[in-house]
Amino acid sequence: MCVSVTFTIRIPRKLAERMRKYKEINWSEVVRRSIEEYLEKLEELRTVVDAKELLEVIIAQGVDPKDLEPKDYEEELKYYQAMGEKEWKRLSMTQA
Repeated sequence: MCVSVTFTIRIPRKLAERMRKYKEINWSEVVRRSIEEYLEKLEELRTVVDAKELLEVIIAQGVDPKDLEPKDYEEELKYYQAMGEKEWKRLSMTQA
């Protein structure tokens, strides 16, 4: 069940007159969708701000920003394989 509230807005008379030409349009739905899209953009911006704050914290802890840049496929594969080998050594030593 969707609970809703009534939200009243004031628009210029000329805008209302233009809207009346399109009686088949559900203007309430257009406004709802516009508000939803605007909120999504605001929330995305907040995520970007959070990411920037996180980056500042990581850098403050001594991580070099260049270490956070994407690597090419071959370099990533090399790191992945080296990590797998070290994990295999670690596991094999704990089971011996």
